[in-house]
Amino acid sequence: MAFDFKKEYKEFYLPKTKPTLVTVPPMNYLAVRGKGDPNEENGAYQQAIGLLYGVAYTIKMSKKGDHRIEGYFDYVVPPLEGFWQQEGADAADAIDYAHKERFVWVSVIRLPDFVTKADFAWAVQEAAAKKKQDFSAVEFLTVEEGLCVQCMHIGPYDKEPETVATMDAFLAANGYTNDLTQIRRHHEIYLSDVRKTAPDKLKTVIRHPIRKRCPADIHKALRKKRTQKAKRLCGFKIRTGAF
Repeated sequence: MAFDFKKEYKEFYLPKTKPTLVTVPPMNYLAVRGKGDPNEENGAYQQAIGLLYGVAYTIKMSKKGDHRIEGYFDYVVPPLEGFWQQEGADAADAIDYAHKERFVWVSVIRLPDFVTKADFAWAVQEAAAKKKQDFSAVEFLTVEEGLCVQCMHIGPYDKEPETVATMDAFLAANGYTNDLTQIRRHHEIYLSDVRKTAPDKLKTVIRHPIRKRCPADIHKALRKKRTQKAKRLCGFKIRTGAF
C-alpha cells in the first residue's frame, strides 16, 4: 500500500477542531511564489498549482521510467498547502479580506525525504520536456516552522477568521502569542478537493507560528485594543485576522 503522509503523520495533517500546540520539524517542499487573488480564473495562483502537480507527479511516477531515485518508495502525493501574507498590511497578521488581489503566497506540496535537490532538478527538466511547458518557477524549499498552534477548520475559506479567533483566544489563555513575520507565515493545508466538496464541508488545517508571551506583548495588545476602540468610535472599519 502506498505511503500516505496524512495517515502516517496525523499530528501534522489531521488536527482536532479545537486548537492544539505542535512542533513542526524541517520539511522539504515543491514551491511556487506569487501574488494576487487565488480565485482569479486562470490567474497566477491557479497556474502555480498546475506547475506544482506537474513536478510532483513526475517524481511519483519516476518508478516507471529510467531515472532511479535512491530510497524511493511508493506514496500518495501530499495535499496542496500554502503560506500566506498580504501586501501593504500594517503587520504580518493584518488582513483586509476585501482586497484579495493583495495576497502574497507561496504554494507548496511536500516532498518525501528521499527526494534530493538533484532529483528535483531532474523532475523539473523531465516535466518541461514531456509537457512542453516552462517549470522554472518551481523551487526546492525547506521550511522549519517550529512551535505552532493549529486547528482543523471545517467550512468555507471566507469563514476562516472565526477559527483564527478561536486559535488566538487559546493562545491568550495559555500564555502564548502569534509570531507571524515575513519568514514565519500563516499556513494552510487543503485536505478537500474544492471541485467535489460542498463549501460547508471543506477541511483546511490552519497553522500559525507562535512564541511564549512576554510583558511587552501584553502592553502591545492593550495599545492595539485601545486604538481599535478609538477607531470604531470614529467610524473606521477594522479588519484583522489571517487568510
